[in-house]
Amino acid sequence: MTFNRRNDRNAERESSEFEEKMLFVNRTSKTYQGGRRFRFAALVILGDRNGRVGMGIGKAKEVPVAIEKAKSIARKNMISVPVENGTIPHDIVGINSTSRVLLKPAGPGTGVIAGTVPRSIAELAGITNMLSKELGSRNKVNVAYAVFDGLKNLRTAKQVRALRGTEVQARTAQPVTTTPAAQSATTEAGAAEAGGSL
Repeated sequence: MTFNRRNDRNAERESSEFEEKMLFVNRTSKTYQGGRRFRFAALVILGDRNGRVGMGIGKAKEVPVAIEKAKSIARKNMISVPVENGTIPHDIVGINSTSRVLLKPAGPGTGVIAGTVPRSIAELAGITNMLSKELGSRNKVNVAYAVFDGLKNLRTAKQVRALRGTEVQARTAQPVTTTPAAQSATTEAGAAEAGGSL
């Protein structure tokens, strides 16, 4: 039996850095000549509550092994979510298969108003205020992928400006100019109104 202390330390550091949440475990069975054999699939979310979140699905003959596989897959599939004042920068719809999830920013104090899967992902990503609505299929795996699709496609105003190559120009108040015809029309209307009131 061999031990690799360096790998053990790296695994401990990574596990302490991220918070994990197991969303569900699915059991499947297949009938063989000797009887039925069961396999398990686990959906796990990892996040640091600071804009980084990942998702993984692990499959194995035992639940603990499936969870460990899901964790390692989630670590490899980390994404960065732009979080501004505890919420997302703009509305977006994430799509996966027949599932669509609408994500909307919310003001301070609103909280995360969402189903089990979107709420878990949003909380581990560090989002504290958000509205969401699940549309289409409510399958947990499809919904999770749809939420990740939406979060991956979020862009801040700064990122959009950088992509377009434009700079924000300060808006200056321009003086209102009136043509002589418009000026005479307003004076005539004012005189008629004054005459009518007398």
